[in-house]
Amino acid sequence: MTVSRALDPQESLAGVEAPVKGSAATGTRPVGIGQPMAPLFTAMAVMMLVVLSLTFARSAGMVAALWGAAGVAVAVWLRTSRGPLYDLSFGGLIAAGIAAGNLWVGNSVELTMMFTVANMLEIYAAVLLARRFAPSLNLASVQGACRFLLAAAFIAPIPAAAFAAGMLWWLTGAEFLVTAQTWWFGHVLSVAVLSSFGLALTRREIARFRIPARAAEAVLLLGALAAVTYAVFFLQRMPIAFAPMPLLLLIAVRLRMLGVTIGLVIISILAVGGSMQGLGPYAAAFEGSDRALMAQLLVLLGYLPILLVAALLEERDRFAERARLGQVRAEKASEAKSRLLANVAHEIKSPVGGIIGIGELWKTGQLGTVSTTQVEMADMLVKTARQVETLAHDLLDVARAESGAVKVELRPTDIPGVLEDARRATALRPDAEGLRLEVVSEGDGLVALADSQRLAQVVANLASNAVKYGGSGGIVIFRASKVHDAVRIEVIDRGVGLSTEKQTQLFEPFNRLGLERSAVEGHGIGLALAKRLVELQGGSIGVTSAPGEGATFWVELPVA
Repeated sequence: MTVSRALDPQESLAGVEAPVKGSAATGTRPVGIGQPMAPLFTAMAVMMLVVLSLTFARSAGMVAALWGAAGVAVAVWLRTSRGPLYDLSFGGLIAAGIAAGNLWVGNSVELTMMFTVANMLEIYAAVLLARRFAPSLNLASVQGACRFLLAAAFIAPIPAAAFAAGMLWWLTGAEFLVTAQTWWFGHVLSVAVLSSFGLALTRREIARFRIPARAAEAVLLLGALAAVTYAVFFLQRMPIAFAPMPLLLLIAVRLRMLGVTIGLVIISILAVGGSMQGLGPYAAAFEGSDRALMAQLLVLLGYLPILLVAALLEERDRFAERARLGQVRAEKASEAKSRLLANVAHEIKSPVGGIIGIGELWKTGQLGTVSTTQVEMADMLVKTARQVETLAHDLLDVARAESGAVKVELRPTDIPGVLEDARRATALRPDAEGLRLEVVSEGDGLVALADSQRLAQVVANLASNAVKYGGSGGIVIFRASKVHDAVRIEVIDRGVGLSTEKQTQLFEPFNRLGLERSAVEGHGIGLALAKRLVELQGGSIGVTSAPGEGATFWVELPVA
């Protein structure tokens, strides 16, 4: 339909639009109508909507203000299109339906031809623009909804409105701007509301309401919306046209896109219908077609934006589901990786143990007389095998920690004692020779809630890194202090330090920060394991460093 001002009822604007395309783009079909019969049923529906719109408009003494035939035609055409031949036949049937409806209500042959051409121009423009700028026909995204509304609803009716207004001015002397405005508003409202409903009416959307509780909720909310809208636009004249808005927002939250489009159809029909009959909040302040125009503006500017709210919520749901599936895939991949690490570690440990035993026997001469060179080679063999054995143990620990198989027993732990044990163990390392190792305890009551064995493993890892990478500074400090409700452990070196970029990669497994080819031994899993063990104990771990200023690795654990 369409709001107008002073046209004769015989000149009521008969604007219809063709069915919407979209099977190819969306993979959905019109619900309840088989595709082969869609053009015929749509043409019949268009004819009946033309008759209904023009008859009602004449009874109200004005031009149709909601041209429903256009929205239905655009929606079905986009949803069912199969190619040029289908488009040609579909367009022909829609044109026949528009013409038949106009002749049925008594329009002259000239007006019927003019209205049919104008309507088909608009319908075809809406279909072409929708295919060009919103090819997915996906209203469940803000971008898709905006593209469709702007292209098919707001822009497509402009040429047809200009053509119809020009022809009516030539045939009847009707005012050009008034006629163009009347046509444009009615057809924008039709495509924006009815076509959006047609595109949202998919099997996937309907499947949501097969749950009895959800279906009952939909009936309750939409029934309440219809009752409130009817009361506002038919039963009283108070300026409360906004009253249905909270209900429509609730429908957007609970029922999403399909619910909102049904709600917009209800509001459009009742608001425009009541205003055309001189009822509702615009009856006192406006006259004639101005009342219908105000109702149209209310729907387009006040209620239609809620469709974008529903699109935003649909988009959020889709992203949330995608994130959940991604998390599930990541967790499965992590579990597979942990199983692989555990299997590799187990497979390595047994043969490496045999190699170490044979190397020890060879080195001590129990396998026969050995030369000095052979002793050195046996010693190198044992040393390398022990490094592989250590790697296997670390891999096994990492796998267990990531799979949650590592159990920690939290109890009050004396932190200075743990640091002193770590200092002594570190002092026995060959690469710690010449380094000054110090333990600093700041304050009393440095007792944390921790697993002493796992904490000792963490501090040993940090000390090992301090010796290997920061030993050039000549000193490594083990410090314990209280920070708020936590005990802070720091392992400090005066080495070359770390850049900000390297600090962000520090706790990644198997990342040696570009030192893979250096003479410093390591596998890049010690800090990753330390981080996991600290987190299992309810603590946190980090680093403070700058190039040339050394590094301070810290661990914070709850005070016991």
